[in-house]
Amino acid sequence: MTPGTRHEAVRGVGLGLRSCHYSELMADAGGVPWLEVLVDNYAHGDGLPLQSLESIAERYPLVFHGVGMSLGSADPLDPEYLDAVMVLVDRFEPAWISEHLAWTSSGGRHHHELLPLPFIDESVRALAEHIREVQDRLGARMLVENSSGYAAFRDSEMSELEFVGRVLASADCLLLLDVNNLYVNAWNHGFDAIEFLRGLPAERVAQMHLAGHDDHGHYLIDAHGTPVVEPVWELFAEAVRLFPGVPISLEWDRDIPPLGILLGEMQKANAIMTNAQAITDEATFHAP
Repeated sequence: MTPGTRHEAVRGVGLGLRSCHYSELMADAGGVPWLEVLVDNYAHGDGLPLQSLESIAERYPLVFHGVGMSLGSADPLDPEYLDAVMVLVDRFEPAWISEHLAWTSSGGRHHHELLPLPFIDESVRALAEHIREVQDRLGARMLVENSSGYAAFRDSEMSELEFVGRVLASADCLLLLDVNNLYVNAWNHGFDAIEFLRGLPAERVAQMHLAGHDDHGHYLIDAHGTPVVEPVWELFAEAVRLFPGVPISLEWDRDIPPLGILLGEMQKANAIMTNAQAITDEATFHAP
């Protein structure tokens, strides 16, 4: 996986690929510029899903997104899983691959959840070691995503912002900034999301995610089953001002709506990006 035209083709606002939208996407509905593929849906199978992905890949630039590497586990990476992902990388040549700053398995047990980590040196070391292993296989840098979390660890030694920054530096990897996850964590744990954005190393922010969440009153759950809410759009506006030109993908995993709903979200994201660029251009023009 090497930089070049595939990276250059992933620009603007794309969508997460969901099978219920295959036929419309094959008809080029809505002007979607690129697609994010949940690689776990294809890593252990063959037949029609992979044939459909082959057809999609002929029409759209792709990036891969995973949930099963368990980068934060104290266990070694699963070699069979990693091999299966690399087979797909070789076959489809995505522009890049991303995973989560979380763990999903331990002692041979898979929990099918993105589980949080304490913000300690040991977690930084485990993540960095596994990320470097994946990057050695890829021959390129991967992206890691800030995960949502619903409990604070008593033993944490640093803030989430410092934790993320240290992982990025230690592994020499890039960041997939999930704006909704940031908003959810800021709400649940009482920190300033804008300060978090401004503290990130801008040169490492390579992609963003947008999604909906469930509001349970005293806490929020990152659920990917509803439209993006207005406060997340506002946070996104600040993110695109700070990190201009970074590609964005929209995620919707539960109660997946018709493609037209997602296209409306995509259009709103594009409008916010355009407005942010116009404000930046005007400020630059009037600068002394």
